[in-house]
Amino acid sequence: MPSAPAHVVNVPVNQIREITQAAWATPDSIVLSIGEPAFPVARHVLEAAMAALDRDDTNYTPNAGIAPLRAAFAQRFASLSGVDDDPSRVFVVAGAQQGLHLALSTLIAAGDEVLIPDPGYPTFTMTVGLLGGVPVSYPLVPQHGFQPLIEDLRRLVTGRTKVLMLNSPSNPLGSVFDTDLTRELVRFAHENDLWIISDECYEAFTYDVPHVSPARFDAGGPEAVPEAVEARVLTSLTLSKTYGLTGLRIGALVTPPGMETLLSNVMEATVSCVSGPSQYAGVAALTGPQDYVRTALDHYRANRDAATAVLDERGIRYLDARGAFYLWADLSHATGGDVRAWTRAFLAEQGVALAPGTAFGSMGEGWVRIALCGRRDELVEGLSRLPTPRA
Repeated sequence: MPSAPAHVVNVPVNQIREITQAAWATPDSIVLSIGEPAFPVARHVLEAAMAALDRDDTNYTPNAGIAPLRAAFAQRFASLSGVDDDPSRVFVVAGAQQGLHLALSTLIAAGDEVLIPDPGYPTFTMTVGLLGGVPVSYPLVPQHGFQPLIEDLRRLVTGRTKVLMLNSPSNPLGSVFDTDLTRELVRFAHENDLWIISDECYEAFTYDVPHVSPARFDAGGPEAVPEAVEARVLTSLTLSKTYGLTGLRIGALVTPPGMETLLSNVMEATVSCVSGPSQYAGVAALTGPQDYVRTALDHYRANRDAATAVLDERGIRYLDARGAFYLWADLSHATGGDVRAWTRAFLAEQGVALAPGTAFGSMGEGWVRIALCGRRDELVEGLSRLPTPRA
């Protein structure tokens, strides 16, 4: 049979899915490897989807989504960034992953380079490679709190570099960019004629620090940097984590002015449009009662505190989680230089699944990502089985 092209064959395995699927096949395992919210979806959200089905609202929708949902996303984005809430720049997508694919499909050609955080979410690299682009990792290291350094980015820019990928709050790290760093990253992108794709999927979950959107400092933003002559930030939002709608696949890509027709054409060539009932559920989530979000935030914070107490007691180093719902922990004392193999062995021996740090890039060797979104008793029990460093 004909062979698939190299850029498809070489798309790496998602190690998060690898360990999680192994855990699902392991009876009575404690699954701390995947970010699946544990709360039931709010009833008014479910009823909005069911009402759409009851009235047979199952036809095509506009490429960019139904007007009420675009307006609701625009209003949320305005509250995050201070940027004018113009629904014409909002594209409803089938989850943040499709939004990432839509953005990169529009911005890069074969051979173009994209700067990607390492550690960073694995589909950043996977999607760039699938589109024939070249993922170029920028290092996030413990010595600098896993925050990007402008000098590291500057060394990596070439004539082929087109996009800077940012993610705050971070999956997998739980780190959050402050105002000064975010401003400098936007300035750097403008100075080097780069697009920014800002993954803000966890914007609703920060702990004692604000979420700062890069669009705030882009052209048209309330605090635009002097270098920002025209807008170049594309922002990815999702309802998957904020409202527990992981399976309904509803997100939004907020784009700079002037890209509307181009993105509509690319959208038509990929998924055409998103499911109508899911979109009506999204409207209800964004515009209805926000009890789910407040409850989830409190739960994740309490789980973070419970998890760090266990790690402190066991003498295991970790990065202080300021956002998202993950804890990044150093198990290098136990992993023997192959954390991917260690997580498989730990699952087999102890019945606990953790995401290996190498799922997120080579800089994650020796580290694991712990999901904080499930039941607290399982979280504490799972972490109590971790090996302690030798004295």
